[in-house]
Amino acid sequence: MKINVKAPAKINLSLDALYKRKDNYHELEMVMTTIDLADRLQLVLLEKDIIKLDVKAHFIPDDKRNLVYQAAALLKERFSVKQGVAITLDKSIPVAAGLAGGSSDAAAALKGLNQLWDLKLTLEELADLGAELGSDIPFCLYGGTALATGRGEIIEPLPMMPNCWIVLAKPSISVSTPGVYRDLRVGEVEHPNTAGMVQAIRDGSFEGICDNIGNVLETVTLAKHPEVKRIKEKMLEFGADTALMSGSGPTVFALVKQYSRAKRVYNGLRGFCEEVYLVRPWQEEK
Repeated sequence: MKINVKAPAKINLSLDALYKRKDNYHELEMVMTTIDLADRLQLVLLEKDIIKLDVKAHFIPDDKRNLVYQAAALLKERFSVKQGVAITLDKSIPVAAGLAGGSSDAAAALKGLNQLWDLKLTLEELADLGAELGSDIPFCLYGGTALATGRGEIIEPLPMMPNCWIVLAKPSISVSTPGVYRDLRVGEVEHPNTAGMVQAIRDGSFEGICDNIGNVLETVTLAKHPEVKRIKEKMLEFGADTALMSGSGPTVFALVKQYSRAKRVYNGLRGFCEEVYLVRPWQEEK
Protein backbone atom coordinates (compact mmCIF):
# COMPACT_ATOMS: atom_id res chain seq x y z
CA MET A 1 0.00 0.00 0.00
CA LYS A 2 1.28 3.45 -0.96
CA ILE A 3 -0.03 6.91 -0.01
CA ASN A 4 1.00 10.34 -1.32
CA VAL A 5 0.43 13.44 0.82
CA LYS A 6 1.15 17.14 0.22
CA ALA A 7 2.49 19.35 3.00
CA PRO A 8 1.80 23.04 2.22
CA ALA A 9 3.73 25.94 3.76
CA LYS A 10 2.05 28.61 5.88
CA ILE A 11 2.38 32.36 6.31
CA ASN A 12 1.37 34.50 9.28
CA LEU A 13 -1.07 37.24 8.29
CA SER A 14 -0.97 38.36 11.92
CA LEU A 15 1.29 37.31 14.79
CA ASP A 16 0.95 38.73 18.29
CA ALA A 17 2.62 37.66 21.54
CA LEU A 18 0.54 38.82 24.50
CA TYR A 19 2.64 37.81 27.51
CA LYS A 20 5.13 35.26 28.83
CA ARG A 21 3.43 32.24 30.39
CA LYS A 22 4.51 30.30 33.45
CA ASP A 23 5.71 27.47 31.18
CA ASN A 24 8.10 29.98 29.51
CA TYR A 25 6.14 29.96 26.25
CA HIS A 26 4.44 33.13 25.01
CA GLU A 27 0.65 33.36 24.85
CA LEU A 28 0.05 33.87 21.13
CA GLU A 29 -2.68 35.15 18.82
CA MET A 30 -1.95 34.33 15.19
CA VAL A 31 -3.91 34.32 11.96
CA MET A 32 -2.26 31.88 9.57
CA THR A 33 -3.04 30.60 6.11
CA THR A 34 -1.60 27.80 3.98
CA ILE A 35 -0.12 28.64 0.58
CA ASP A 36 0.47 26.83 -2.68
CA LEU A 37 4.08 25.90 -1.96
CA ALA A 38 4.29 22.34 -0.71
CA ASP A 39 6.58 19.47 0.18
CA ARG A 40 5.50 15.97 -0.86
CA LEU A 41 5.56 12.77 1.14
CA GLN A 42 5.19 9.22 -0.12
CA LEU A 43 4.42 6.58 2.50
CA VAL A 44 4.81 2.87 1.73
CA LEU A 45 3.51 0.20 4.11
CA LEU A 46 6.16 -2.23 5.41
CA GLU A 47 5.40 -5.49 7.20
CA LYS A 48 8.70 -5.17 9.06
CA ASP A 49 8.39 -3.07 12.25
CA ILE A 50 10.72 -0.24 11.23
CA ILE A 51 10.61 3.43 10.21
CA LYS A 52 12.67 4.34 7.13
CA LEU A 53 12.95 8.00 6.12
CA ASP A 54 14.56 9.22 2.90
CA VAL A 55 14.83 13.02 2.62
CA LYS A 56 15.49 14.41 -0.87
CA ALA A 57 17.34 17.49 0.39
CA HIS A 58 20.73 18.41 1.81
CA PHE A 59 21.33 19.23 5.48
CA ILE A 60 18.01 17.74 6.70
CA PRO A 61 18.28 14.77 9.08
CA ASP A 62 16.63 11.48 8.13
CA ASP A 63 16.59 10.04 11.64
CA LYS A 64 14.99 10.70 15.04
CA ARG A 65 15.87 14.41 14.80
CA ASN A 66 13.31 14.82 11.98
CA LEU A 67 9.71 15.67 12.95
CA VAL A 68 8.39 13.26 10.31
CA TYR A 69 10.27 10.40 11.98
CA GLN A 70 9.07 11.59 15.40
CA ALA A 71 5.46 11.65 14.18
CA ALA A 72 5.70 8.05 12.96
CA ALA A 73 7.42 6.93 16.19
CA LEU A 74 4.74 8.63 18.31
CA LEU A 75 1.89 6.86 16.48
CA LYS A 76 3.67 3.50 16.64
CA GLU A 77 4.27 3.80 20.38
CA ARG A 78 0.89 5.26 21.34
CA PHE A 79 -1.19 2.75 19.35
CA SER A 80 1.13 -0.29 19.47
CA VAL A 81 1.50 -0.38 15.67
CA LYS A 82 3.53 -3.42 14.60
CA GLN A 83 3.72 -2.55 10.91
CA GLY A 84 6.42 -0.29 9.51
CA VAL A 85 6.68 2.48 6.96
CA ALA A 86 9.11 3.79 4.35
CA ILE A 87 8.69 7.55 3.93
CA THR A 88 10.17 9.59 1.10
CA LEU A 89 10.18 13.35 1.66
CA ASP A 90 10.62 15.68 -1.32
CA LYS A 91 11.35 19.22 -0.13
CA SER A 92 10.18 22.37 -1.94
CA ILE A 93 9.58 24.64 1.09
CA PRO A 94 12.70 26.55 2.15
CA VAL A 95 14.26 25.23 5.37
CA ALA A 96 14.32 27.30 8.60
CA ALA A 97 12.32 30.00 6.85
CA GLY A 98 9.38 30.82 9.13
CA LEU A 99 7.05 28.87 6.80
CA ALA A 100 6.46 25.82 9.06
CA GLY A 101 7.94 23.38 6.53
CA GLY A 102 9.01 20.84 9.16
CA SER A 103 5.71 21.14 11.03
CA SER A 104 3.72 20.71 7.83
CA ASP A 105 5.77 17.62 6.93
CA ALA A 106 4.98 16.13 10.35
CA ALA A 107 1.27 16.97 9.96
CA ALA A 108 1.21 15.31 6.53
CA ALA A 109 2.94 12.25 7.99
CA LEU A 110 0.32 12.00 10.77
CA LYS A 111 -2.51 12.23 8.22
CA GLY A 112 -0.95 9.71 5.88
CA LEU A 113 -0.02 7.23 8.60
CA ASN A 114 -3.51 7.44 10.10
CA GLN A 115 -4.75 6.14 6.76
CA LEU A 116 -1.87 3.74 6.05
CA TRP A 117 -2.08 2.04 9.45
CA ASP A 118 -5.91 2.30 9.58
CA LEU A 119 -5.89 4.02 12.99
CA LYS A 120 -9.23 5.80 12.39
CA LEU A 121 -8.18 8.88 14.42
CA THR A 122 -10.19 12.09 14.05
CA LEU A 123 -8.58 15.36 12.97
CA GLU A 124 -8.95 16.62 16.56
CA GLU A 125 -7.16 13.53 17.91
CA LEU A 126 -4.36 13.96 15.37
CA ALA A 127 -4.06 17.64 16.34
CA ASP A 128 -3.71 16.72 20.03
CA LEU A 129 -0.94 14.28 19.12
CA GLY A 130 0.72 16.83 16.85
CA ALA A 131 0.78 19.42 19.63
CA GLU A 132 3.07 17.07 21.58
CA LEU A 133 5.66 17.43 18.80
CA GLY A 134 5.35 21.11 17.86
CA SER A 135 3.09 24.13 18.31
CA ASP A 136 2.54 24.71 14.55
CA ILE A 137 1.56 21.11 13.77
CA PRO A 138 -2.13 21.38 14.80
CA PHE A 139 -2.63 24.32 12.42
CA CYS A 140 -0.85 22.43 9.64
CA LEU A 141 -3.23 19.50 10.17
CA TYR A 142 -6.29 21.74 9.78
CA GLY A 143 -4.80 23.88 6.99
CA GLY A 144 -6.71 26.66 5.24
CA THR A 145 -6.97 29.89 7.23
CA ALA A 146 -7.32 29.89 11.01
CA LEU A 147 -6.88 31.78 14.25
CA ALA A 148 -4.33 30.03 16.47
CA THR A 149 -4.05 30.82 20.18
CA GLY A 150 -2.32 29.41 23.26
CA ARG A 151 1.15 28.31 22.14
CA GLY A 152 -0.37 28.12 18.66
CA GLU A 153 -2.05 24.75 19.23
CA ILE A 154 -5.64 25.99 19.81
CA ILE A 155 -7.19 26.30 16.34
CA GLU A 156 -10.32 28.16 15.24
CA PRO A 157 -10.89 27.64 11.50
CA LEU A 158 -11.76 30.72 9.44
CA PRO A 159 -13.02 31.18 5.86
CA MET A 160 -10.41 30.99 3.12
CA MET A 161 -8.57 34.25 2.55
CA PRO A 162 -9.48 36.13 -0.65
CA ASN A 163 -7.58 35.02 -3.71
CA CYS A 164 -4.49 37.04 -4.50
CA TRP A 165 -0.84 36.58 -5.42
CA ILE A 166 1.85 35.94 -2.81
CA VAL A 167 5.53 36.65 -3.41
CA LEU A 168 7.93 34.99 -0.96
CA ALA A 169 11.59 35.91 -0.57
CA LYS A 170 14.00 34.13 1.77
CA PRO A 171 17.45 35.63 2.31
CA SER A 172 20.34 33.21 2.82
CA ILE A 173 20.49 33.63 6.60
CA SER A 174 19.10 31.59 9.47
CA VAL A 175 17.13 32.92 12.42
CA SER A 176 16.80 31.28 15.85
CA THR A 177 13.12 31.24 16.81
CA PRO A 178 13.83 30.74 20.54
CA GLY A 179 16.33 33.61 20.32
CA VAL A 180 13.78 35.93 18.70
CA TYR A 181 11.17 35.19 21.38
CA ARG A 182 13.82 35.62 24.09
CA ASP A 183 14.64 39.12 22.84
CA LEU A 184 11.01 40.16 22.33
CA ARG A 185 9.74 42.88 24.70
CA VAL A 186 5.96 42.44 24.60
CA GLY A 187 5.32 45.56 26.69
CA GLU A 188 7.31 47.82 24.35
CA VAL A 189 5.94 46.93 20.91
CA GLU A 190 2.91 47.90 18.87
CA HIS A 191 0.55 44.94 18.76
CA PRO A 192 -1.37 43.98 15.62
CA ASN A 193 -5.18 44.14 15.55
CA THR A 194 -5.96 40.42 15.56
CA ALA A 195 -9.71 40.99 15.84
CA GLY A 196 -9.54 43.32 12.83
CA MET A 197 -7.68 40.67 10.82
CA VAL A 198 -10.21 37.97 11.76
CA GLN A 199 -13.06 40.27 10.71
CA ALA A 200 -11.34 41.08 7.41
CA ILE A 201 -11.01 37.33 6.71
CA ARG A 202 -14.68 36.78 7.57
CA ASP A 203 -15.66 39.69 5.29
CA GLY A 204 -13.44 38.41 2.46
CA SER A 205 -11.81 41.85 2.39
CA PHE A 206 -8.35 41.92 0.80
CA GLU A 207 -8.03 45.60 1.73
CA GLY A 208 -8.96 44.79 5.35
CA ILE A 209 -6.26 42.12 5.46
CA CYS A 210 -3.68 44.61 4.18
CA ASP A 211 -4.80 47.19 6.77
CA ASN A 212 -4.53 44.79 9.72
CA ILE A 213 -1.42 42.81 8.82
CA GLY A 214 1.27 42.74 11.52
CA ASN A 215 3.94 40.65 13.25
CA VAL A 216 5.47 41.63 16.62
CA LEU A 217 8.52 39.45 15.92
CA GLU A 218 9.61 41.89 13.20
CA THR A 219 10.75 44.23 15.98
CA VAL A 220 13.49 41.72 16.83
CA THR A 221 14.43 40.10 13.51
CA LEU A 222 14.46 43.26 11.38
CA ALA A 223 16.71 45.00 13.92
CA LYS A 224 19.16 42.08 13.94
CA HIS A 225 19.07 41.39 10.20
CA PRO A 226 18.93 44.56 8.03
CA GLU A 227 18.70 42.41 4.87
CA VAL A 228 15.23 41.21 5.98
CA LYS A 229 14.09 44.82 6.41
CA ARG A 230 15.58 45.68 3.00
CA ILE A 231 13.60 42.90 1.29
CA LYS A 232 10.37 44.14 2.88
CA GLU A 233 11.10 47.71 1.74
CA LYS A 234 11.91 46.52 -1.80
CA MET A 235 8.63 44.57 -2.01
CA LEU A 236 6.67 47.73 -1.25
CA GLU A 237 8.85 49.76 -3.61
CA PHE A 238 8.19 47.29 -6.44
CA GLY A 239 4.41 47.60 -5.98
CA ALA A 240 3.24 45.11 -3.31
CA ASP A 241 -0.08 45.97 -1.65
CA THR A 242 1.49 44.96 1.66
CA ALA A 243 4.48 43.01 2.95
CA LEU A 244 5.29 41.20 6.19
CA MET A 245 7.81 38.80 7.69
CA SER A 246 6.40 35.32 8.31
CA GLY A 247 6.89 33.74 11.73
CA SER A 248 10.26 34.58 13.24
CA GLY A 249 11.69 35.01 9.73
CA PRO A 250 13.73 35.37 7.74
CA THR A 251 11.20 34.90 4.89
CA VAL A 252 9.20 37.99 3.90
CA PHE A 253 6.02 37.77 1.85
CA ALA A 254 4.12 40.30 -0.24
CA LEU A 255 0.39 40.22 -0.94
CA VAL A 256 -0.53 41.54 -4.36
CA LYS A 257 -3.99 41.71 -5.92
CA GLN A 258 -2.96 42.01 -9.57
CA TYR A 259 -0.82 39.42 -11.35
CA SER A 260 1.11 41.99 -13.41
CA ARG A 261 2.25 43.78 -10.27
CA ALA A 262 3.00 40.50 -8.50
CA LYS A 263 5.22 39.51 -11.42
CA ARG A 264 6.99 42.86 -11.18
CA VAL A 265 7.64 42.33 -7.46
CA TYR A 266 8.83 38.77 -8.14
CA ASN A 267 11.21 39.82 -10.93
CA GLY A 268 12.54 42.76 -8.92
CA LEU A 269 13.32 40.64 -5.88
CA ARG A 270 15.27 38.05 -7.85
CA GLY A 271 18.07 40.61 -7.98
CA PHE A 272 18.25 40.68 -4.18
CA CYS A 273 17.44 37.10 -3.19
CA GLU A 274 18.21 33.61 -4.49
CA GLU A 275 15.03 32.03 -3.12
CA VAL A 276 11.97 33.85 -4.51
CA TYR A 277 8.58 32.25 -5.14
CA LEU A 278 5.32 33.43 -6.71
CA VAL A 279 2.35 31.45 -5.37
CA ARG A 280 -1.32 31.74 -4.42
CA PRO A 281 -3.31 30.85 -1.29
CA TRP A 282 -3.70 27.07 -0.94
CA GLN A 283 -6.77 25.55 -2.56
CA GLU A 284 -7.62 22.12 -1.15
CA GLU A 285 -7.73 19.55 -3.94
CA LYS A 286 -11.15 17.95 -4.33
